[in-house]
Parts: sequence; C-alpha cells; structure tokens
Amino acid sequence: MALIVVIDDDAGTRLLVSQVLKKEGHKVMSAEDGAKGLDLIREHKPDLVVSDVQMPLMDGFEVLDQVRSDAALAATAVILLTSLQDRSYMRLGMTTGADDYLTKPFAPQELREAVSAQLNKRDRAHAMRTQVVDKAVQLALDEQRHKIGALYETRMVQALSEQWPDSSTAQGNERFASATVLYADMRDYGVWTQALSSTELSEIIQQLYSSVGDTVYLFGAHYMQFVGDGMLCVFVDAADTKSVNHGLRAARAALGLVSATRRIDAHVQKNLAGRGLPNFSLGVALHSGPVAFASLDGLISRTGQTTPVGDTVAAALKLFQGEPRLSWTVAASVQAVRLVTGAVRTGQRALVQVPGRSQPMDVLEILGLA
Repeated sequence: MALIVVIDDDAGTRLLVSQVLKKEGHKVMSAEDGAKGLDLIREHKPDLVVSDVQMPLMDGFEVLDQVRSDAALAATAVILLTSLQDRSYMRLGMTTGADDYLTKPFAPQELREAVSAQLNKRDRAHAMRTQVVDKAVQLALDEQRHKIGALYETRMVQALSEQWPDSSTAQGNERFASATVLYADMRDYGVWTQALSSTELSEIIQQLYSSVGDTVYLFGAHYMQFVGDGMLCVFVDAADTKSVNHGLRAARAALGLVSATRRIDAHVQKNLAGRGLPNFSLGVALHSGPVAFASLDGLISRTGQTTPVGDTVAAALKLFQGEPRLSWTVAASVQAVRLVTGAVRTGQRALVQVPGRSQPMDVLEILGLA
C-alpha cells in the first residue's frame, strides 16, 4: 500500500482519482489547490503525487518545481493531469521533471497502469539502494529521476489530436557541429500501394503523419519534414532541452515511433483484415554528426524555407538501403549510440555498406531504454 496525494481543483476528477486508487488498496489524501496540496506533500512525504496542471493559487508546474527543489521530496514521483487542448504543457512537464502525465479524460485503467509503473520504479530503486550503498550510484539515480521520465506513447497518440504545426523553424545557414538525424520510413510501401485504394492509403498515411509528428514534437525536434512515406528530423542541443542531449532525445523519439506504429497496425488488422497486408511498421535510422541547413530562397514557393544537408543527413537517409539489408526497427550508427551509452538497450551489430559511401557504417540495433 502506498500513500498518494491527489491535487485537483475539479471535485469530480478529484473524487474519481481518489476512489480508483483507494480500490487498489492505496491510502489517498486530496487537496483542491496546489498550495494545500504542497502542504500535504511536505507534511506527509507521500510515495506519489497526482496533480492537475491548471489550478488556482499554485498550478501543477509550481507544485512540481517546489517538490524537485526540496531535498527531502525531490525523489517523489509526480504524475501530471492535463486536458487535451493543453498540448504545449505535455513537453514542458516532461522536460521539467514530471515522471508521467495523463490527458483528460482518461480511463481508470490508464490511471492504474500509470500509478503502478511509478510505484514499481520506486520499488526497484529501493532494492538497488539496499544492495549498493555507494554514494555515487545514489547521485546517479537521483539525476536520472530528474530527467525525462518514461513516456506512454500509445496514450500520447490517443490524446494529441491537433494538427502538426509548421516545424521548419531552422534558420538558413545554420551549422551544428553535433546533431542527430532521425529518418523513418514505412516498410513495404509498394505492397501497401498495390493492396489499398488511394482513399484507404491516404487514411493510413494521415495517421502516420499525425502520430510521428506529435511524437517528434514532444521530444523537441529542431527541424522536421515529411518526404513521401518517410520523415526526416534533426535534433540539436538547445537551451530548453539542455538536461537531455540530442542523441538521447532522438533515441526516445525513435522508440516512441515504434509504439505509435503498433496502434496503427492494430487499426489496420481490425479494419483491413483479409487483405493480405503485412504488419504495419517503420524502419527508423539514427546517425549523429555535423549538420548544416541550406536556405531554399529563390526557388518557386520556397521563400524562407531551409533543408538539412551534409554527410550525416545522407547517411541516415540511405542506411536501410545498404547491404546487408537490415530487418531491425531502429538502427543507429556507433556515433549516435555513443551519445546514449548506458541509457538504451542494444541488440545486434552489423557493418552496412551504404550507397555512395566508400567505407561501411558500423551500426547497432536499439531495442529499448535501459
């Protein structure tokens, strides 16, 4: 049984969350605003906090900041609640220290799963502390707890409904000594074009664009553009994401795309069964290195637009065209993997001869987060 503090100015939501958690055997304390909720947290030091974002007196971000700033409370898991239209809050919450978020309205099962995940993570951390008393290990765990928490991409795809905004914010002639390029394209595209009508294929592509666009937005992509059935994205270090380097954000985005495509595949299997279609999946390539942006001014309808160029971009675009052909879902060059060492689990390793390159690329399969 865990002690959980629930903070929400809406009495209905507060009652729903409290009743669901009490039925799971947890002890629940609740407050109708952030200030009262923070008082409960400081007095009782709960195992978990479930807090709304928009509240009078003190909003959820202020509560989160106060908790993270207090050495006695900093390790407390925090789940934020936000409404569907508050899309911009999701990324802000995750990059400022929230462990997870739920979008309203949410199902009781989603709440139970999110709470269970955070409490299980707490139990694993406690077991490690009892085995290893080394202060350096403890500091590393604390730092990790303050970085971006594990995201529930399947729930995110359901919640985010707004159209992907224009993301070509990169300025002409920008140059980055270190960036991570992500390129994802739809596998077996030729099979899908032959098996589906143009209307059916258009619906699938629209779902893909919405899912991957929202995922990349959440992880702070500097640049993104769609190319046919594929997506090209560039991650760079920036002031608002300095706690997590561009390589790790790109790797998390890649794994988020894998989760998003599972939902699309479930839709296909349910609504297009019996058509002989393969499983819906993406091939996601990651490569890190220098990237420059070239201005497209002067071309018809291209005023003010830019495009990323350079060997790093070209290698990512062609990685899955190389030999041997990779069946992996996420493939990353060793240059990209070096940026996420210890943060991801890797699988197979291969030397891939990429078209147009004299030397093969050393690449590894990324299976998930460590």
